[in-house]
Amino acid sequence: MSVHQSSNIKRVTTHILQEMKMRGEKISMLTAYDYSMAGIIDAAGIDIILVGDSASNVMAGHETTLPITLDQMIYHATSVVRAVKRAFVVVDIPFGSYQGNSSEALRSAIRIMKESGAHAIKVEGGAEIKESVIRILSAGVPVMGHLGLTPQSIYKFGTYTVRAKEEAEAKKLLEDAKLLEECGCFAIVLEKIPASLAKKVAETVQIPVIGIGAGGYVDGQVLVIHDMLGITQEFKPRFLRQYADLQSIMTKAVQDYIKDVKDREFPTESESY
Repeated sequence: MSVHQSSNIKRVTTHILQEMKMRGEKISMLTAYDYSMAGIIDAAGIDIILVGDSASNVMAGHETTLPITLDQMIYHATSVVRAVKRAFVVVDIPFGSYQGNSSEALRSAIRIMKESGAHAIKVEGGAEIKESVIRILSAGVPVMGHLGLTPQSIYKFGTYTVRAKEEAEAKKLLEDAKLLEECGCFAIVLEKIPASLAKKVAETVQIPVIGIGAGGYVDGQVLVIHDMLGITQEFKPRFLRQYADLQSIMTKAVQDYIKDVKDREFPTESESY
């Protein structure tokens, strides 16, 4: 099935994502945090929209993803879901809303699903959050895993450098990927790890593996929409391909508007009632 054919799917589901992996069709995934942006990328044919806790950075201006709350994530997710007609919507459970115990994790997941109407949740970690993953899945909530560089643990790592370059960490990552699959996760995100390791993970597990800074041998790719469109310019890692320079376009538009207002060129008679 071609990309153009798959874009005609009425609604992307976990089953369709699994089929895409099986036939070798790459999965496209981008973040969105509001109604307008979600509507644009959904209409463009994106397969998965991630309501990421990266909203903490690009929407709220925080240095890390840690400050964003469950209520704020639900607000962003609700806005996105209202706009989406085709894409599969996944929502990050924010830091502190699932690591403590499995009961808290389940409550957080259920709130997201009930209040936002999203289709799945995403959590960071492997064996250390096994109980939470199993508890959430037992309630029928689809779970996407996230391994490698896990931004919610940035203060533990102390750096955003590539993860799992050493043999011990690489071995644990592969074991965690197998564990997440065995628990019942429908997909896994791998962030900023060696391409050779990501390839091994994608070939080992049967569920889709989505990469960000994990090379091209995985089953799909995800980027933050603000980075990909050039709205944010400060963050330019090697893995980021910038498809537009909207910051420059938007800056010029605002400057032109200011000039027209100052020069009394806006509004004209035709723009008045």
